Amino acid sequence: MGATASKSGNQEPASGHAVPKAVNYPTLHKTVEVDGLNIFYREAGPKNGPVILLLHGFPTSSHMFRNLIPQLSDRFHVLAPDYPGFGNSSMPTVDEFTYTFDNLAIVIEKFIKKVGLKSYSLYLMDYGAPVGFRLAVNHPERIESLIIQNGNAYEEGLREFWKPFRAYWEDRTTENAVALEAFLNLSATKWQYTHGVRDPEAISPDNWLVDQYLLDRTGNRDIQLQLFYSYGSNLPHYPQWQAYLRKYQPATLIVWGEHDKIFPAEGAYPYKRDLQNLEFHLLNTGHFALEEDGMVIAAHIRRFLDTRKVAHK
Repeated sequence: MGATASKSGNQEPASGHAVPKAVNYPTLHKTVEVDGLNIFYREAGPKNGPVILLLHGFPTSSHMFRNLIPQLSDRFHVLAPDYPGFGNSSMPTVDEFTYTFDNLAIVIEKFIKKVGLKSYSLYLMDYGAPVGFRLAVNHPERIESLIIQNGNAYEEGLREFWKPFRAYWEDRTTENAVALEAFLNLSATKWQYTHGVRDPEAISPDNWLVDQYLLDRTGNRDIQLQLFYSYGSNLPHYPQWQAYLRKYQPATLIVWGEHDKIFPAEGAYPYKRDLQNLEFHLLNTGHFALEEDGMVIAAHIRRFLDTRKVAHK
């Protein structure tokens, strides 16, 4: 099947695939130990259903999926972990844990083993992309499909926003670090949720207040600066991730907020070069597209997985 594409605003998806109003499974809030760390996760849905693993972005946590999970959990087994240093998971200091994307992926891979997942669809957003692509490359046999929402794997997707980050990757000085600390303040956190949306009043302030509370914990800024630096380590992996896409051709759904300044739509289009079985949607919203178009995204996911007949192996 070739690529399909559309642009979406707040319209409802095609009839016959509406999100169910009744929720049959409650969202459970659980913790599992991984290498001495408590990894928090949200879980819902039938244990024998097709699995969707939701990987969150910065500066949030599984909290970003709080509304999506009940829209999928009537028949999908949905799990959303918090990375170390995020959400309700353990937050070891930078002296106690090396905060790199390699290590985040290692923790999540061990989490996957601990909770007993054999195969799954991956939802990749923001930081979830470098974590998830590492998982996919390491175990392509486990990946049933990809759902990509503002998750980058191409140089074209790193534009003007990333200039101060590139300076930090090239020269890790105190001066360059200070320039990035502005991205850890409340105004920047709120901006991530409100820039590019159709209606800022539709976005709950609970989002940035919850995230900022966690960012402001003692030691967390050091953690985030370490990950800002480690993000530069992802770029050399892009050719490997693209080769994975070309070789294995995972069925892929793109649901991308096209007004995102962090991961703009220029990063979405290159997936068309490498994927043959692709459904492509640009949404008329910003970085955290689930906040404004969560029901649209949920319906796209349900139809996409139904059409591809992705089933639990």
